Amino acid sequence: MESKEIYELLLREFSDNIIEFKDEKNFDPFIKVKPEIITDLCLYLRDEPELMFDYLVNLTGMDYGKELGVVYHLYSMSHKHRFVIKIELSRENPELPTVEQVWKTANWHEREAFDMFGIVFLGHPYLVRILTPVDWEGFPLRKDYQTQEYYHGIKVPY
Repeated sequence: MESKEIYELLLREFSDNIIEFKDEKNFDPFIKVKPEIITDLCLYLRDEPELMFDYLVNLTGMDYGKELGVVYHLYSMSHKHRFVIKIELSRENPELPTVEQVWKTANWHEREAFDMFGIVFLGHPYLVRILTPVDWEGFPLRKDYQTQEYYHGIKVPY
């Protein structure tokens, strides 16, 4: 199925919550949606027989400067099509529902986005840091991140 057809199916189900659709040459087609519908949208994408996005290829955090974001890359093993979902969040309160119950691979990806960007995935079963120590200060992949000079009395070598 082509990305335009996927978009049209999603538009029928989630029209008020879709902010943008882009399908440009040399870029993965994507939709930008409101954060509060992400779980319902992902369940639909996974369970709808015409779509069957059964594989979350990647979920990553983004720092766009004024806001943070989450990008989901999806793939259907049976239909061999792919699609991307983007969400923008405020820097002050970057929260959205987890999709861990939709695709178990989201567990690790959401923990990484939490650890590196400070994005909180509401309802995640174990949202703790995964790459840095649990008491690390700040979020290393944010553009405004300032590296700690010392960590537990040890000079951080940067």
